[in-house]
Amino acid sequence: MLATIVRDGARDVVAVEEPLEIRVDGRALAVTMRTPGHDEELALGFLYGEGLIDGPRGAGPTADFAGNIVEVDGPLLRDPGARRFYTTSSCGVCGKGALEEVSVHAPPAANGPTVERTLLAALPDGLRQPAFERTGGLHATGLFTAEGSLQLVREDVGRHNAMDKVIGRALMDGRLPLTDSILCVSGRIAFELVQKAAVAGVPILVGVGAPTSLAIELAADRGMTLAGFARGERVNIYSGRERVRDR
Repeated sequence: MLATIVRDGARDVVAVEEPLEIRVDGRALAVTMRTPGHDEELALGFLYGEGLIDGPRGAGPTADFAGNIVEVDGPLLRDPGARRFYTTSSCGVCGKGALEEVSVHAPPAANGPTVERTLLAALPDGLRQPAFERTGGLHATGLFTAEGSLQLVREDVGRHNAMDKVIGRALMDGRLPLTDSILCVSGRIAFELVQKAAVAGVPILVGVGAPTSLAIELAADRGMTLAGFARGERVNIYSGRERVRDR
């Protein structure tokens, strides 16, 4: 969703950022700042990544606050207790647990495909980002086949939201785990993005920017291939080198 503003006396287009509350059986569980659109995918992808659901659920907007609430059918797989999630459009879920918590919900990655290094380097060029091209203010996550064909892309002001929307869509379509697929993100790769990809069963994660130290550690722990600085014909491989072929 885009909005038109006046800047320096001229009309300009910016990305919309609004809060979304995720409820399960009427209980408020999470609030995220996101770009409106595909909210059901976002809610389901978020809950799946947290190990709170393991399959598609009914999800839809309520009449409250102009649709900025999504209600998801319960029950959850586990009781989150008093824990509440607040996510911003930049940082993801704050206070995330250590590697041991992720391993509970994310088994080691499957063997997955073996791909050419040049294919990984070229994936960002295949990301379709029409809203970014107009605003410069959105992140994107793309789901690719092992041959480099783009199957699905979502844009959002939050990089973690964009991935949640892709994973949520795959969950709704009965495609999880994504053991033969590749995810590509338009920016840096932080811990929570590797976590979400690992829980979704993705063996290969590629980013345009740099990974963090904890992202690399988690990817190696889960046996994932993690690649960063994918630009032009070059890409750095930080873990899972066995899935990458050099010509």
